[in-house]
Amino acid sequence: MYYNWLDRWDERRAQRGEGAKKATDFILDAGRAFPDAEGVDSLADFCALAEQAVSDPGFYDALDGSGQGFERHDSWLKFPSEIVTDVEENNTVWAKLTESGSRDQALVIFHHWNASARNPQIARFFSKRGITVVEIAMPYHFERRRPGALYADYMLSSNLGRTIQSLRQAVWDGRKLIRWLKSEGYQEISVLGMSLGSWVAGLIAAHESDVSKASLFLTAGSLADMVWTGRATRSIRDSLEPAIALADLRRSWGPLNLENFAHKLARRDLALQVVFATRDKVVLPELTERFIEKLHQAGAKPSVLKLNCGHYSLATPPYILFAGWSLKRFLSRANASNSVAPPAVQKSRS
Repeated sequence: MYYNWLDRWDERRAQRGEGAKKATDFILDAGRAFPDAEGVDSLADFCALAEQAVSDPGFYDALDGSGQGFERHDSWLKFPSEIVTDVEENNTVWAKLTESGSRDQALVIFHHWNASARNPQIARFFSKRGITVVEIAMPYHFERRRPGALYADYMLSSNLGRTIQSLRQAVWDGRKLIRWLKSEGYQEISVLGMSLGSWVAGLIAAHESDVSKASLFLTAGSLADMVWTGRATRSIRDSLEPAIALADLRRSWGPLNLENFAHKLARRDLALQVVFATRDKVVLPELTERFIEKLHQAGAKPSVLKLNCGHYSLATPPYILFAGWSLKRFLSRANASNSVAPPAVQKSRS
């Protein structure tokens, strides 16, 4: 009875904002995703470029990579993105800092798709425990919102190239912020990603050696599979399905698939945590389990927490309490390599 009610609650929550999401045109837009690809107009050529990007060690390395342009205003930080888009507001990155009074550890949070506000409760909770929290705005969200947009349609859409550009921009922005935090004297940098933000956090952890811990909430490996099967992305699938098969979407979005970087996530000096919901209709739990298996095959030993709730109900008691305390324990652990950290699979008692 309780879980039937919980599933209905999640469905009602999923319906919020659905009216704004409309099917749109399928567009390759290779020039946004890949340098010097303006003339590419076939899906086969797009897929070939995507496969090259997966094997290109510099694809997620910002062109500049410097710490220039940072401005601090009380608890706010802003800096220019290294990717310039046709939405002016999106080209300046904003982050909210909640100081802990210590430079031992900083946690950079990457929010979920269409987030409407940052989370001061999380920021206060960890800052009171000695961890400075930095809540970055991902592309087309918060201060970077496209004027007139009803949701963050430019971040994730049926425009294949823009979606790659947006997530690549989020990775570049996050890496630039992390390097600034290091230059400011923070000793240990951790990342927390939630839903779509977990793809960004995972890609950053895979490519940024300054990240020592990565916690991925409501995540999976293949973004293509998540969009194709997820409750929150039905309008995108409706746009994609007449023009592209799932197998080709997987190839097209290969640079966004965390499974393709499992070997990088298995580096010895990175600790991993995965938190997922077994009743999730947005990021299906079987996709998460497949990603965890890929991590194990690569030699990683992530700490895994399963919660018997849905995607949205993870944010409600008691599940948010289980997840929050699990994250606290994870962040409090001494630095340990994946080669010696024991795997832990936990289930909530609810």
